Amino acid sequence: MGLTQSIAPAIEPVTLSEAKAHLRVDGTDEDDLITDLIQAAREACEVFTRRQFITATWALTLDEFPDYIELPRPPLQSVTTLAYVDVDGDDQTLTEGTDFDVDITPLVGYVLPCYGESWPSTLGHIADVTVTYKAGYGLTTASVPSAIKAAIKLLMADLYEHREARTEAKLEDNLTVQRLLWHYRVLEA
Repeated sequence: MGLTQSIAPAIEPVTLSEAKAHLRVDGTDEDDLITDLIQAAREACEVFTRRQFITATWALTLDEFPDYIELPRPPLQSVTTLAYVDVDGDDQTLTEGTDFDVDITPLVGYVLPCYGESWPSTLGHIADVTVTYKAGYGLTTASVPSAIKAAIKLLMADLYEHREARTEAKLEDNLTVQRLLWHYRVLEA
């Protein structure tokens, strides 16, 4: 199984002006640094929660069709394409509603064959099945839950304040950030 982000989010959940207000920073001298720290904090929070915050496109590759396909990095918005390599080595694309159904309602969205249908056979090579999908809370900063935005700001501020490596404490030991994010964390089975 492989998972890659094919289209990154267009914006960050926390804007530069929000971050600077949180840091109480005036001026533009450190805008590039703060922008990088926002991204680093967001990425760390996404890894911790195993979620996608702002809409992005992901591609999940599988060697074959399982009974159903769980799509990581919720919340799932939609499946763009479900493609596979058939037994003759030709690329094929399945149709939502005819060949497969998508359920976006559970914590982790999934794809399964339509009622009465079954998955087609694949060539039997690595990455024969590719699901391309969109995940995230939405396209705007307002669509991201406030607890997640607060956690990003706290972690970004911690990174800003402690620009050098620390030996007595680690960023992952920031209990306030963990408490804000824990409710959103997707646990592995």
